[in-house]
Parts: sequence; structure tokens; C-alpha cells
Amino acid sequence: MQRDVQDLTRIQKLEMLPRLLSMAAGQTGRLFNAAGLGSPFALSAPTIREYLTLLEQVFLIEQLQPWHSNRLSRLIKTPKLHLADTGLACALLGVTSEALWQDKALLGQLLETFIYQELRKYADWHEQQLRFYHFRNKEKVEVDIIIEQGLKIAGVEIKAAATVTQGDFKGLKKLRDAVGEQFVAGVVFYDGEGVLPFGERLFAVPVGVLVP
Repeated sequence: MQRDVQDLTRIQKLEMLPRLLSMAAGQTGRLFNAAGLGSPFALSAPTIREYLTLLEQVFLIEQLQPWHSNRLSRLIKTPKLHLADTGLACALLGVTSEALWQDKALLGQLLETFIYQELRKYADWHEQQLRFYHFRNKEKVEVDIIIEQGLKIAGVEIKAAATVTQGDFKGLKKLRDAVGEQFVAGVVFYDGEGVLPFGERLFAVPVGVLVP
């Protein structure tokens, strides 16, 4: 990784990059916060942003941009951070599958990143361009992933649990009601079995559907 970055530009304190990437691994699936990522280092905020840009250029991290609509108010304009590979994230964090089951918050973050990256792979095979976003308002109502194909919109939520309730569809319902007929479907991926209907164009879908 360090050699790849050196080929792009000359930067100082190159040894900071692996540590910064490890910090990013712990923040995957969360709102992007450059100041928070850089707080353990004696570097300025602009320098941290420059380093994070380099990590994006070598495809180690990615920013998922916020979705905007004049039909919804008080939207958060902050992108989400995703690591390019959840296996790399686990290695950087030094966590095993057993440890992940004990840390449900981290499991949820990594599962969200995993599903996002899997959906991006499927999008590469799609005949038409698919654009990816996330949605969150200041009341913390959110949709983890929004997929746009022309005027059509689908929403995806991720839940690291074997059960799903109506409350898990709060953000998807808000999105559906806002965009009307443009809304194709809303899906909550969960760690269970069977596709379950949860109202008009809303479904709970097992994670295993993505990875048979």
C-alpha cells in the first residue's frame, strides 16, 4: 500500500497511513468524520483529508454520498465511510468471527459495508447505470443505502439480527412516502430465513440471498 501511495504523490509521515486506515476500519458504515479520524495524530485537518483522499485513490476507502430531495427536509449532508473490503477491515482491527458476535455494533457496521460492496458488484453487471447514496435526517431517520436507476429508487436497510419488526422499516417508509411511484422497493437485509412482506413494496430479505 505504501509503495502505491508513493507512486501517486510525495507526502510526509507515510507511516501514518496504515494507522489511519485502521482508524477508518473502525468507522466503516458510519458518517464520515475526518476530524475524528485524525484526532489521535498530530496532523492538521487539511493534512488528514489529504491522506484520506490518497486512501480513496488507491481504492481502500470510499465515501457514500448523501441523497438529496426537496421532498424531504432537514437532511444530513455528510457522506458515509466504507472500507473497500470487510476482510481487510477485520484484519486491521484484529477481530475474529467469534469476537464479532460479541460486538454487535461493529458487526452491524461491517455487515452494512459488506452488503454495500456486494451490491456494488451486482451493479457492475447491470445494463443501466445504478447510483448509490445514503439518506439520514437530523431526527436520525435513515436508509443505509439508496439505489437510483434513472427515476426509479430503491432503499436498503441492514440489520444484524435474526428478527425484523415494523420499526426497522421507518426510514424506508419515509423514503417511499416522499418519492411516491418512483419508489420500486424497500428491503431490510437480516440474518434470518425467508423473504417476508412488511407492507406495500417493503420486504425483509435474508442476507444469504446475496451470498448463496
